[in-house]
Order: sequence, then C-alpha cells, then structure tokens
Amino acid sequence: MSDAAVDTTLAVSAQTAVRALVAELAQALPAQGWLLATAESCTGGLIAASCTDLAGSSAWFDRAVVSYSNEAKTELLGVDAALITAHGAVSEPVARAMAEGVLARSKAEVAVAVTGIAGPGGGSAEKPVGTVWLAWARRGEATRADKHVFAGDRNAVRWQTCEVALRGVLAMAQGAAATGR
Repeated sequence: MSDAAVDTTLAVSAQTAVRALVAELAQALPAQGWLLATAESCTGGLIAASCTDLAGSSAWFDRAVVSYSNEAKTELLGVDAALITAHGAVSEPVARAMAEGVLARSKAEVAVAVTGIAGPGGGSAEKPVGTVWLAWARRGEATRADKHVFAGDRNAVRWQTCEVALRGVLAMAQGAAATGR
C-alpha cells in the first residue's frame, strides 16, 4: 500500500471513530450534567467542529479556543509565556496549562487540550512530526496528560489526535458515572 493510501486509511478510520465517540459523548456528558470545553492548537478546531456537527451538542458542548500561536495560548488561555519558552509549545506543561486555562474560562466541568506537530514540517529529532501532547482537566481533580506520536500525513495526525482527545473525555465521563463522582 502506498504512503498516501496508508495516510487516507488512518484518517478515515479516525474520522469514523470520532463520529461514534461524539454520539457516545452526547449521551454520557449530559448524563453527568457536564459541559465540555476544548483548547486546540494543532487540530485547529477539529475537535470542536466534530462535536458541534451533531445536532443538539449545545446541551453538552460549551466552547472552544483555537490557540494556534504561542501568543494566543498566553492571551486566551493564560499559559505563562515562560512555560512555553522553557518547554516549547508542544510539551506536557503547556498542554496541561491549556486544559486548565480553558476550563477556568468556561462553565465546563471537563476540558481537553491538544498541542502538537501535525506536519509536514516543523518536526525535530526530539519532537518528530506527529508528536502531540494531550491534556484532560476536570474541576476539582488533577489534570492528566499523555504524549502520542501519530503516523501519517497532516490530516491523519489531526484526526487521530481528535479521536484520542475524545476517547479521553469519554473515559472521564464513564469513570465518573461508575464511581458516582
């Protein structure tokens, strides 16, 4: 299979998963009485668009901040510029700060943030193309972050990021439902 075919397969698979995840979130988040907020860099609003493609999403989706530039991260989300300087925009501390920043500026109970290198350029030996940091924040709980290095072209990286981001939100809602928190 050619690289282009692999990239297309990765993207289509993730898109299909995202649609199913959004449908599950449309049930799980209102059941918890939760709203979702997103802070997106490398996905450029794709997570929010995927959520709001579903009619009725206003019952569980509060807002999104597309913070593509470092300045937007500081101005819109309150990410300390020194944090970006010290660790880079694509880092665990910045992803955590983005999630916590959008949560603090919203009515949401839960937030997800993503920052990464979708490509085709911009990668390095330390942070190759496909590197994405994701963070999930919930009011009153510790923020969780994970690093992924996704395969494929820009489109595939963005869709896989969207899928992992929404899987994390769904896991939080299901976990809260199971524990009653």
